[in-house]
Amino acid sequence: MDVSTHVLASFALTRAAFPRAPRSVLLIALATGTIADLDEISAAFGPAAYLNWHRTYTHSLLTAILLAALLALSYRFFAPQHLRSRFSSVAIFALAFLVLCLHLLLDLCQSDGVLLFWPFSAARIAKDWLPFVDPLILAVLVVAILLPELFHLVSDEIGAKDKRPRGKVAAIIALMVIALYIGARAILHSNAVVILDSRTYHGELPRRVAAFPVSTSPFTWNSIVETESAFHEITVSVAQSSSFNPDASVTIHKPEASPVLDAARKDPLAITFLSVARFPKATIEKTETGYQVDLRDLRYAAAGESKREIAALFELNPAGKIVHRELIWAQDLRRR
Repeated sequence: MDVSTHVLASFALTRAAFPRAPRSVLLIALATGTIADLDEISAAFGPAAYLNWHRTYTHSLLTAILLAALLALSYRFFAPQHLRSRFSSVAIFALAFLVLCLHLLLDLCQSDGVLLFWPFSAARIAKDWLPFVDPLILAVLVVAILLPELFHLVSDEIGAKDKRPRGKVAAIIALMVIALYIGARAILHSNAVVILDSRTYHGELPRRVAAFPVSTSPFTWNSIVETESAFHEITVSVAQSSSFNPDASVTIHKPEASPVLDAARKDPLAITFLSVARFPKATIEKTETGYQVDLRDLRYAAAGESKREIAALFELNPAGKIVHRELIWAQDLRRR
């Protein structure tokens, strides 16, 4: 999810679980709830670093436990005594672990995928339920945080004093609404996958299908269907499933098998790229010096994440031997 959603979600969770937490502890929770996204810095070091670090090591349960423990120890030894008397290091560990897990939960509901069980498993978990920015989740969190503040101002104006923790009920309701909303999106996503999987595409049965969320509507899903000879890009509406026409898809044909393509795909760089790519599409071009093979993941465009799209580029001589290889931002590849 975007940083603003993680900040607001961490704020709401802190108010719901620890409503009497001091303001300094709240700031710790907000920082902890976004610390996993420090892996975004890897983009500054190029696509190879980004592919290796984005949503990987900082997005695992083991890292969440270690970070929460480190924060709790630091708090115990360095926090002022008056603060530790109000909020213990054990509570800091629990709060930090909760906001880190909330961060992981929101991110695994998207299409990028997270290494949730690293280092015990290298499998990326991507549920494809939520877009990168979800307006409804943002709106629910903003209302849940601002309304109690507004009621507090009104109470102060009329001279009423309320000693109850401010915002706890609103935060709990907001988190429950978001949980129900994610559950509803999961059901709608499952329905979209069933629709895609039950059709034929230009005479071919689907081998794999995926439906990616659209931020403007939970009923509309940008989809990719892989068949024996092609990839098919199509939008499916679960609200109008009866009108779904699989032959209206945009068809992207797979290249014929060739020694050049095999050489590129067997390269260690390609193996790394393909281990992450969900719908890899190869393009082979004859050049003056031999061949150029481009590997792209169609998932980026379907999920609306082309800004950080990575492609694998291979240049081969006429004999089919690789003379140059690199991971490159797809937008730079398009400019060439």
